Amino acid sequence: MARSKRGGKSPMKNANGQLSGSEGRRSSFSDKSEEGSPTRTRAQAQAKLAAVQEKPATAAEKQAEYEKKKANFWTRTFWTLVMISGFFGALFMGHIYMIAIVTAVQIISFKEVIAIANVPSRARSLRSTKSLNWYFLASTMYFLYGESVIYYFKHIVLVDKVLLPLATHHRFISFVLYVFGFVYFVASLQAGHYKFQFTNFAWTHMALYLIVVQAHFVMNNIFEGMIWFFLPAALVITNDIFAYICGIAFGRTQLIKLSPKKTVEGFVGAWIMTIIFSFLLVNILMRSKYFICPVNDLGANVFSGLKCDVNPVFLPRTYKLPEFFFLPPNTNFSLTFAPMQLHALALATFASLIAPFGGFFASGLKRTFKIKDFGDSIPGHGGMTDRMDCQFIMGFFAYMYFHTFIEVHKVTLGSVLETAITSLNPEEQVELVKSMCRYLSNQGIMPEEVRLY
Repeated sequence: MARSKRGGKSPMKNANGQLSGSEGRRSSFSDKSEEGSPTRTRAQAQAKLAAVQEKPATAAEKQAEYEKKKANFWTRTFWTLVMISGFFGALFMGHIYMIAIVTAVQIISFKEVIAIANVPSRARSLRSTKSLNWYFLASTMYFLYGESVIYYFKHIVLVDKVLLPLATHHRFISFVLYVFGFVYFVASLQAGHYKFQFTNFAWTHMALYLIVVQAHFVMNNIFEGMIWFFLPAALVITNDIFAYICGIAFGRTQLIKLSPKKTVEGFVGAWIMTIIFSFLLVNILMRSKYFICPVNDLGANVFSGLKCDVNPVFLPRTYKLPEFFFLPPNTNFSLTFAPMQLHALALATFASLIAPFGGFFASGLKRTFKIKDFGDSIPGHGGMTDRMDCQFIMGFFAYMYFHTFIEVHKVTLGSVLETAITSLNPEEQVELVKSMCRYLSNQGIMPEEVRLY
């Protein structure tokens, strides 16, 4: 009977003759063709590599490397200018164009993240996996976009004969759509692929929440007023730029291992510069009703503008400081500024201290799957997700912050119509219309014939 080599361990094998445990995993990456211990073989190889001097690059190789870097630089520059011009062009053309851009970013980012899990699905011949991913995306977008349209355009949706049933039963319809996808997923489970299919199911829902749902709140920010979309996005971009500049100039201490190039000095310096920038930018944006008014006309642009009752947060106020005991009597100090300037500082702080962790999360995800970028949607810049990883969580925060601290709750035409249509029976609705006609006629707003009718 053959004996094992002295001093060596014989790895345990399973019923199929495969190596088990960590030995099996290790052997799958580095199969050994020579006899002897792996440690000795590795040491010998390293000794041979150390003995060989690195051959200097030839002039042709240096020229080729230079040309490659030059081409990459011009590609990045060109597409940077394209993105900047496209963004500001859509920003000035109107809200509907910005919504289209957010939708495109939403779909492309979802596609890039899902593609990470779709590669093994093709190897496993599971065609239903990719179809289900897109079905869940479509059903989720139907629910989220429907909620936004119903909320912001009740006065249009609830009086339309076709849209009214869809609006009143929107959530049930969305639930039924999801249930169809869920049932199809369970029916498509195949023996031998259970773990992969359930992992992919969870991966899809994670992508739906972190990308699609958060992008939905970014779109809602546009409806609330362009400033609630543009200001948070601009703050994230500004923070990223100054983090790079301050890191190059002062960076010494590593911030986080997921991103070795990030430094504490760059992190803090970017925070200070972002706060200063937010104070300056908000002073400019507050002067235009196109930015501060909620959407009441989807055809509006920066030249036509919008009309609305301005939210008090944009109106300057005078704040008197208390009298201090160490000052002469009757010494008063006062400051005049708009409350929005303080809110901008809060947004800048979140963009500087919390939003970058969206980028760190994305970096960890890429390291997990051993990829450099999520895709190549933007030539020279990688994938769309690589550019938007911080924007999603920042937009989500801006939405929550607005509805918690800034929104002015008041009765709107849409809310009144919703109450009348959903809470009153037909007879009460007719009586409501007659009463309104009598009131408007008595006020001289409508002719007497309408009252008699």
